[in-house]
Amino acid sequence: MARRPTRFCAFCGKTQAEVRRLIEGPDVNICDECIKVCGSLLEQETKTTKTDQTATLKVPRPHEILKVLDAHVIGHQHVKKVLSVAVYNHYKRLKQASHFAPGHELADVEIEKSNIMLMGPTGTGKTLLARTLARVLDVPFTIADATTLTEAGYVGEDVENILLSLIQAAGGDVARAEMGIIYVDEIDKVGRRTENVSITRDVSGEGVQQALLKILEGTMARVPPGGGRKHPQQEYLQINTSHILFICGGAFVGLEQIVNRRKGKGALGFLQDEDEKRTQIQKAMSTSVQPEDLVHYGLIPEFVGRLPVMATLSSLTEDDLVRILTEPQNSMVRQYQKLMAMEGIELSFTDTALRALAEIAIKRGTGARGLRAIVEDLMLDVMFEAPKCSQGGVLRINKNMVQEHNASADAILKALKIA
Repeated sequence: MARRPTRFCAFCGKTQAEVRRLIEGPDVNICDECIKVCGSLLEQETKTTKTDQTATLKVPRPHEILKVLDAHVIGHQHVKKVLSVAVYNHYKRLKQASHFAPGHELADVEIEKSNIMLMGPTGTGKTLLARTLARVLDVPFTIADATTLTEAGYVGEDVENILLSLIQAAGGDVARAEMGIIYVDEIDKVGRRTENVSITRDVSGEGVQQALLKILEGTMARVPPGGGRKHPQQEYLQINTSHILFICGGAFVGLEQIVNRRKGKGALGFLQDEDEKRTQIQKAMSTSVQPEDLVHYGLIPEFVGRLPVMATLSSLTEDDLVRILTEPQNSMVRQYQKLMAMEGIELSFTDTALRALAEIAIKRGTGARGLRAIVEDLMLDVMFEAPKCSQGGVLRINKNMVQEHNASADAILKALKIA
């Protein structure tokens, strides 16, 4: 009878009798001791990678962040200043361990994370501010819609899927994702339906707030690599949310009434001028919103407490909208000028045309976001007719073209002198 060959570990050479467990592979074996050593090496490598990520992160100073925000976002000077300081302090927090030598009196002081709450009407630039901050810092960024989230175990998206989107934005690099920014939009829509406690579960309102608490504060979250629901047999990606900056944004329609009620002020009155009324609402919102107002609105106290930095964006004025059309590096006017230049056509807008576009946006109440739809509608015939002009030309959009909501084919051809 042939003697069975002795199995041994291909790494350390120990036999099966010398170790507690020998794992057999197709052509090679490895013992439990070598597996532990390999695990320790991988863990150390992961820690080193995270340290290197923090060391190489370059954090601009507040005035440098503000300068970039000014180049991309029109107005909201106070809000941009608040964000610049908050973001700078957040990323300084990541470097605190390497800044003080062991034994320093401040070495053991832990700086808590300060997530941000942005409030303001639709189209005022909340998402743009968050996206621009991520671009300034060169960190992964993702946007989540709070209205699609539900409490774990119910139909909808688990809150951990937000983290998966951030990991994907980081190219699968979990260590880099752990220093990213997550913007949670429409956060006002997950408020409790009533201030009274209900016996039925509010799985898409208060339930979502409860589910978000841990990842906002900082926890080691387990994320299904393929998204969807969790199940016991699944392998998970582990991500530490302690260094992820969360920015929550919402319109909070009606919040100004809660603020005025708290301050003992009555309604602004039906006979008051609309512009004056809007100015008073914006002033109340920008200077007077307190955490308790958000609690009355429907957010739970624990959730509000994890968003200590609050900033309110006011509605954009006509002057703001005109500047948005023309001043930013990627303004809509410049985009269309580039498109037309590729056809050999020089495009321009009169000042009165720009004012007319801004007036339409204000009447629709859609803010800067609505400007694109208005300009797209205006430029439809322009983009259709312009390629007919083989020799190029000059096209000037005037107020009449805007007020008619489109530039007629005849007007375009006549302006390009090819009628």
